[in-house]
Amino acid sequence: MEQDIETLSFEAGLRELEEIVGRLESGDTPLEEAIRLYERGSALRQRCADRLDAAQARIEAIRLGADGKPAGTQPFAAG
Repeated sequence: MEQDIETLSFEAGLRELEEIVGRLESGDTPLEEAIRLYERGSALRQRCADRLDAAQARIEAIRLGADGKPAGTQPFAAG
């Protein structure tokens, strides 16, 4: 029985997504099963992306003052 995507950890979701991709790439999956796997894989991909976005938003960079001591934090800026 498949676990609800919303309750999966990022790591579990990524592992399942990798398994789905492997099964789809094998070409041995019947069409109906391939469609079901594709739909679940798409939902897992979105969930993992959402979890990464949330994690990135929580990362903060420490600003140092002129004396080298922490002076506060600032939001993480990727790029």
